[in-house]
Amino acid sequence: MKKLLLIALIAFGAWNYYQKQSTPKPIAEPATRVLPDYTMPIQKARDVATKMSFRCDGRQHCSQMNSRAEAEYFLRNCPDTKMDGDRDGIPCENDSRW
Repeated sequence: MKKLLLIALIAFGAWNYYQKQSTPKPIAEPATRVLPDYTMPIQKARDVATKMSFRCDGRQHCSQMNSRAEAEYFLRNCPDTKMDGDRDGIPCENDSRW
C-alpha cells in the first residue's frame, strides 16, 4: 500500500512538472501601444486663429465657415456649434471644400 501511494505521488509530481514545462512562454513582452498626438492639430488651429483673429459671431454650421482652421476654432471656442455630428472633435469631416 505504501509503495502504491509512493508511486502515485511520484507520478503526480512528474505530471505536474510536465504541465509546467509544456506551457509556452512568451518570447517577448507585448509592445506598448503608442497613441497619436492629437495636440498638434489643436495647437496649429490655435496658431492660425491668432494670426487670422477669429471671433465668435454666432455662426454654427460648416457652410458658414471659410476654412478648416476657422471651423476648428469655432468648435473649440464658441458655444452652440453644429459642426461635429459624431462628437469626435473634428469639425466638418464631410465638407469637400477643404
